[in-house]
Amino acid sequence: MSRHSLDQTLTFIRQLDRCQTSSEVCAVLLNVAGRFGAQHVLAGTIPVPGASKRQQREHVILDFWPAGWTERYFSQGYLFRDPAIRQVSSSTDPFSWTELEPFYRDNPSARRVMDEASDFHLRSGFTVPLLTLDGTMAGFSLAGEHFEVSPDERAMLTLLATYALGRAILLKGTSDDEEAPLSPRERVALQWAAEGKTDWETAQLMGISEHGVDRHMRFARHKLGTSSRTHAVAEAIRRGVIN
Repeated sequence: MSRHSLDQTLTFIRQLDRCQTSSEVCAVLLNVAGRFGAQHVLAGTIPVPGASKRQQREHVILDFWPAGWTERYFSQGYLFRDPAIRQVSSSTDPFSWTELEPFYRDNPSARRVMDEASDFHLRSGFTVPLLTLDGTMAGFSLAGEHFEVSPDERAMLTLLATYALGRAILLKGTSDDEEAPLSPRERVALQWAAEGKTDWETAQLMGISEHGVDRHMRFARHKLGTSSRTHAVAEAIRRGVIN
């Protein structure tokens, strides 16, 4: 490993060490993995077959999936139909979602999971199977509209996933994401949304890209425990975060 690569790794680890919530872990991770096209992250341990929807949700450690997809995923019982979960349960090798095609090609229920994920802008992704020290299997997924990594980059993302999952596990049960403070820019984005501005208009007012506005809004929704823009604005007003 070169000195530059080592410095980048150490910086990432230090940033994770300063994280106090799972939302902050996601932000640090996506700041690095974003250059590969990662926009979303989900990680958790794998529940036993037959686990209830509530039990399945309790296994989630990091959840920065698109609004609405997590709810549909668990409410429709997709966990045990998901070809990515089946692959995590059968192999410890990281994999691109394009490699899953043979596993759902002739399986309508598995194909439905993948097709509907695409509807939520989860068109391509990369999953890292991980084992905890007590032998519990976990899956760590990064995804987006266009996500591509080389073989060398896979090894790097596996390292990032390992550290991020470790930090998230330490934080689980010791912090309350609902109390995570909004950043100044997240508050500004919410304020403009409350005034009826579109992402494009907000981007012009804030001097950033529409993607940047969307990113701020997604993190704000996650921190507020909401699933939509309208709900996030209403909750922010209720808490006195915006006017």
